[in-house]
Amino acid sequence: MHDRVSGRPSAHAALAFYDDQHPPAGDFLADVLDGFSRSPKQLTPVYFYDAAGSAIFDEITELPEYYVTRTELAILDRIGPELSGLAGPGAVVIEPGSGSSVKIRKLLDALAEPAAYVGLDISGEHLEAACQEIAADYPKLQVGAICADFTQGLDLSHLPLESGRRIIFFPGSTIGNFEPAAARDLLDGFRRAMRPGDAVLIGADRVKDPATLVAAYDDAQGVTARFNLNLVERINRELGGTIEADELSHRAVWNPEFNRIEMHLHADADQRFEVAGREFELREGESIHTENSHKFTPNSFTSLAESVGFDVLHSWSDAADLFSLHWLEPTSKA
Repeated sequence: MHDRVSGRPSAHAALAFYDDQHPPAGDFLADVLDGFSRSPKQLTPVYFYDAAGSAIFDEITELPEYYVTRTELAILDRIGPELSGLAGPGAVVIEPGSGSSVKIRKLLDALAEPAAYVGLDISGEHLEAACQEIAADYPKLQVGAICADFTQGLDLSHLPLESGRRIIFFPGSTIGNFEPAAARDLLDGFRRAMRPGDAVLIGADRVKDPATLVAAYDDAQGVTARFNLNLVERINRELGGTIEADELSHRAVWNPEFNRIEMHLHADADQRFEVAGREFELREGESIHTENSHKFTPNSFTSLAESVGFDVLHSWSDAADLFSLHWLEPTSKA
């Protein structure tokens, strides 16, 4: 069900349209109870990003060990003229996740007279604020918003979009947070929403020296540890949890079998705790698995993209091959 508000006066007035697809909210309690009932215990990383968690993540992006954000921004700076030529004038930029305003502004500034920007996120309040900021700063741009769960596919057919080439912008190696099957489903959902000639500009973190990877997720200042432990503090605060956070230690581990960094909360001692009245036990040495971040080689990323009907037409990296951006288009063979 859609709630299109073109021309409707309200807080949405600064936007060309606001399309509310009424995505179901995540069930924090149910997901936590399910995760703690598993062996090994696990928590889904989607709940990292409450207000406190989002602020801590902003700190992470500035850390000397965390190369991802600054490397991707430098690549965007360098390839701006190429992106402008690939997109052509009048491009429509669609951003699932509506992430860093710095990154989307770099892309919009690089393009030749882009026609429109569409932000897409499951959090309507965050989405609206981010899109209104873009609308205020780019008055010649058609700016719209879609409140939806982009992991369930993109529905763009009913929207009053400009006719230019559509560019789906998915930076930051967010693709690496998905399990391989879910990553394929996500990219397949993007492809199904695209027309011939449309493109995806996507970031992907590279496989590299494990010491560099571990340091990026276990920094010397302990900021990433605070980020990981904030999830426990949120459970205690919002779900009546009694977890002893000071008896848990942050761990970042490179798993070579799956080419991924894993984040864990390691139990330093036995403890019993409750969440919403349900009892759980954590034994010393046991861990709670909180996040995966898959890394890619050029070949593994190409295989992923081709498996769902994309051609990787252009790829860019930095001099140290830390990170890469890729330009995907629906394959002519599909």
